[in-house]
Amino acid sequence: MRSLRRRAALAALLAAACLPAAAQPQPGAEAQPEGVPFQLEELPIPVAPVLPPADPNADALAISKEVFGPRLRVDAAFGAFQRGFFLTALKLARPRAEAGDAAAQTLVAEIYAKGLGVPENLPLASGWYARASENGDVLATFELALMYQEGRGVPRNRARAAELFALAAARGSVPAKYNLGLLHIEGTYAAPDLGRAAALIGEAAEAGMAEAQYDYGTMLIEGAGVAPNPREGAAQIGRAAEQGLTAAQVDYATLLYLGKGVPRDLGEAVRWYARAAEAGDPVAQNRYAKLLAAGEGVAPDLEAAAMWRALARRQGLTDPVLDQLLAAIPAATLARAEERARFWPTPPPGGTAAPPR
Repeated sequence: MRSLRRRAALAALLAAACLPAAAQPQPGAEAQPEGVPFQLEELPIPVAPVLPPADPNADALAISKEVFGPRLRVDAAFGAFQRGFFLTALKLARPRAEAGDAAAQTLVAEIYAKGLGVPENLPLASGWYARASENGDVLATFELALMYQEGRGVPRNRARAAELFALAAARGSVPAKYNLGLLHIEGTYAAPDLGRAAALIGEAAEAGMAEAQYDYGTMLIEGAGVAPNPREGAAQIGRAAEQGLTAAQVDYATLLYLGKGVPRDLGEAVRWYARAAEAGDPVAQNRYAKLLAAGEGVAPDLEAAAMWRALARRQGLTDPVLDQLLAAIPAATLARAEERARFWPTPPPGGTAAPPR
């Protein structure tokens, strides 16, 4: 799985969101990983479960027909790849790739880039991605852009990455549009243009990309590159939260708590903070602990609050306001809470389960 990192300029833009200062991570807090997984579904084939191969020498075409049905036109190399027969897929795709088949070139590149059945070979993968990109394959263009951006298999060259993101975006790649939008916000390797950035990220959001929904929602709330629209901004962030993007869940919970762009709903705010806390986000753990300690939107539970505080502290986030709320907690209760945090998410032997969501 591959992640796309936010640019520093976007992080600064998002920092202006309406989050209570007391709950901000202190220096040393672990950053919440964010990104978009590589989508195997972008390959030009039907999607089938990837199962462990029972016989590496089995005929790939026969296997593919068994999965997809006899009436479906099946590509043997891609069918083998989907089934986990990577060496067979490479053997079938390589002659087509050498003959200039862009899709086969991308498949060969994927196998070498991820070390599927062969040793990982990023320089070789980048070469195949480059050939496929020259032949018009949008996935290859995007993957090659990432390699230049990260310096994987090729010398790091963000200017070249920007060119490739622009090319892939023009060819219709949703993640390329998102990345190009980030570059326009940063304004170093693409012209500084918040309007263009909002348009590109908005297109990616409309296509259902969670990271784009989250960022576009923030831009709508802040009026960055687009007319302010708090209601639609909150809706976009909510869509990203529903897709499981933890950072969006935290911000959506805050919008619900404040009633910004959505009707104020403490119960829903608690639910979203709890969901993000359970996913390991320290900011959510801290805020959920404060709500539990204060009994705001949820029944008060000092032991659970102290447990979540301990988990947030483990990641470097401290909060004097929360400490004050828990100042009078009995020593025995505090000891149980910290024991639960030690074993989280599994309850300690003979202990109690984690607090309900």
